[in-house]
Amino acid sequence: MTESGKPVPEVAKDLGINETTLASSVSRAKRAGKHTSEDRNELIARLTAENAALAKENKELMMERH
Repeated sequence: MTESGKPVPEVAKDLGINETTLASSVSRAKRAGKHTSEDRNELIARLTAENAALAKENKELMMERH
């Protein structure tokens, strides 16, 4: 977001993650002084992995319900 200038909702949609999750993670990173591209890439990778795990869990739960 800081590099591209895109708003949080657009970036969150592009990444397939919740807007609030992205905004709070970016806020925490800024407070922690993480401003390097490498730090942002780590954050994006972590959030992407978290999103994938949650999507998998959600799919499994939906299958159990049917």
